[in-house]
Amino acid sequence: MSAAGLVKTYGSGDGAVTALRGVSATFVRGQFTAIMGPSGSGKSTFLHCLAGLDAVTSGSVVVGEVDITGLSRTRLAELRRERLGFVFQSFNLLPMLTAEENILLTGRLAGCPADRRWFDTIVDALGLRERLAHRPAEMSGGQQQRVAVARALLTRPEVLFADEPTGNLDSRSGAEVLGFLRTAVDSYGQTVIMVTHDPVAAAHTDRVLFLADGTIVDELAAPTIDAVHARMRRMEG
Repeated sequence: MSAAGLVKTYGSGDGAVTALRGVSATFVRGQFTAIMGPSGSGKSTFLHCLAGLDAVTSGSVVVGEVDITGLSRTRLAELRRERLGFVFQSFNLLPMLTAEENILLTGRLAGCPADRRWFDTIVDALGLRERLAHRPAEMSGGQQQRVAVARALLTRPEVLFADEPTGNLDSRSGAEVLGFLRTAVDSYGQTVIMVTHDPVAAAHTDRVLFLADGTIVDELAAPTIDAVHARMRRMEG
């Protein structure tokens, strides 16, 4: 997927705030990309515009051969449901459903019968086999986030978007979720785009895009924790 010249402005007149200022980037299939930057840099806005969750003021976002910025609300909702996956900091599981029912929910909404072999693959890879009959309140935060990841991957999305996916997790649970996202890229060719503030999380990725004041100001390939720390200190200094 790609973005070209993304501008996002909130409000109008003297009160207008421009969150993105002509941002362009290309995301290669089967690559894990982190988006980082100081608070207010535009990183979450960028992710939401890429995912079609927020309308752009100008510019384009292309998924496959489709410019999603020109789609109707109905068609955009269909595309998100059928071709994109989402993992959020807050899990967003339905409390009355079991883990298995939550995982299968996106496929049911899309009208796609579940591929049970793929379901078994991701459930076992995420260590959820013994939790399938449990509801969210009966699971730890790390288990709930793994359910959310499984749900996002069930339809084999072209791109998986993750917005601070480890933000509500302890370090061990966070490492488990990041490890599986890494495996999804390496073993299944999944494309993952993740917003994070955590250099440890960023070190699991193939590259990091750094935003400041609504523009991409730096890029780091094969990131390490120390290298990410150094770039962030330079930006914030």
